[in-house]
Amino acid sequence: MKVVAVILGIIVAAWGGVIVYRALFLDPSATAVINEGTGAIREVPNMFRVVLGTMMLIGGGCIAFYAARRKPL
Repeated sequence: MKVVAVILGIIVAAWGGVIVYRALFLDPSATAVINEGTGAIREVPNMFRVVLGTMMLIGGGCIAFYAARRKPL
C-alpha cells in the first residue's frame, strides 16, 4: 500500500508540474492587457491553471513524502 501511495504521489506531483510549466511558458495566454497610453499588449498566463498545478505539485509531493517515511512501531 505504501508503494502505491508513493507512486501515486509522484505521478500527481509530476502532472502538476507539467500543468504549471505549460501554463506559464508554452500555452497561449488567456488574457491580453492592452495599454492605451503606450499601445503595448501584455499577455497574462492562465492563473487558475498555475494555482491548480502548484497545488497538485505540492500535494503530490507531500503524499509521496508522507507515504515513504518510516513510521515508528
